Amino acid sequence: MTLTEVLVVIIVLAVLIFIFLPNYLSNRPHPAYRSQCVNNLKQIGLAYRVWAGDHNDKFPMELSVTNGGTMGLADGRNAWINFFVMSNELSTPKVLICPLDTKSILATNWGRGFNNLNISYFIGLNADQDHPHVFLSGDDNFTIGGFSVKSGLLELSTNIPIAWADTRHEMCGNIVLADGSVQLSNNGSVQLPNNSSLPNLLRQTGAATNRLAIP
Repeated sequence: MTLTEVLVVIIVLAVLIFIFLPNYLSNRPHPAYRSQCVNNLKQIGLAYRVWAGDHNDKFPMELSVTNGGTMGLADGRNAWINFFVMSNELSTPKVLICPLDTKSILATNWGRGFNNLNISYFIGLNADQDHPHVFLSGDDNFTIGGFSVKSGLLELSTNIPIAWADTRHEMCGNIVLADGSVQLSNNGSVQLPNNSSLPNLLRQTGAATNRLAIP
């Protein structure tokens, strides 16, 4: 190649990099977004525990509607009710949206119209304070067998492998446990303090399944 041809190739490569690199970087999840998601779930976990402190150490899904809870109501179709009853503890519905969730709609208040579309996080219907490692809430972009889960009641048995869709945290997700701690997990396992895998975690609950309300 002549010197002129080499210079032309270099210039073409430089132009392509200039065009495509900013777009590539803009499509990558920013670390700050994941930190914000973690902070959201920490606030959600704290809200649950504060609410439980005023209700005989029970989470909303453990108490009947007549006692101020959401038992029997907070399935997938009505997942929003569980957060709505904790509106005083959560202060703002803005914490219910993962910043990388492009499908949900940010709500600015708890007024009329607040619903599942304003929520990015599932509800662990089996969570209680006696089992600190049970799922309480977390990113709801699960996949099972390569298919994204739909809004509704999702029952996870010990032999059902779940994964994260590549829509928020690059094949990872955030989960808040019943003790209020937030775990960062990938598609291989949930890294608990004892390094339990997901199936082992479900066995620790003492139940065959973990019921999740997907908004």
